[in-house]
Amino acid sequence: MKVAILMGSDKDMPKMEAATSVLEEFGIEHEVHVMSAHRTPAKVAAFCSNARDNGFGVIICGAGKAAHLAGAAAAHSTLPIIGVPIAAGGLGGLDALYATVQMPTGIPVATVAIDSAANAAYLAASIVSVSDEGVAAKLADYRAGLAG
Repeated sequence: MKVAILMGSDKDMPKMEAATSVLEEFGIEHEVHVMSAHRTPAKVAAFCSNARDNGFGVIICGAGKAAHLAGAAAAHSTLPIIGVPIAAGGLGGLDALYATVQMPTGIPVATVAIDSAANAAYLAASIVSVSDEGVAAKLADYRAGLAG
């Protein structure tokens, strides 16, 4: 099962790189794509509508300011969507947090903390681990290591 990492702009890459690092650490296949809910909405709709058929099991979306990418993805897919609000602009990411977390009933987006792409990837790994024993074992080892 692959994980897609979407971001609204290539300017978001430095904050989203932590997600790719975590997924690589767990050996989870992933792809990174830049697409915007506002500038390329048809591209977002097409990608998300076909994501399951293309082997994806989770979609991570990072976006700042209005941050509608995760919501747009959720509107076009029944896969688990994880939103990463990105601090961009003058509101320190609160605008992105509110835009990502306030979803209508029935169209959920799991949302992590502002700029927390790593936690989005750990959550994606947890989702993948439900059907992948290798990832489950790596995740258990990682968590055990956190205990010190």
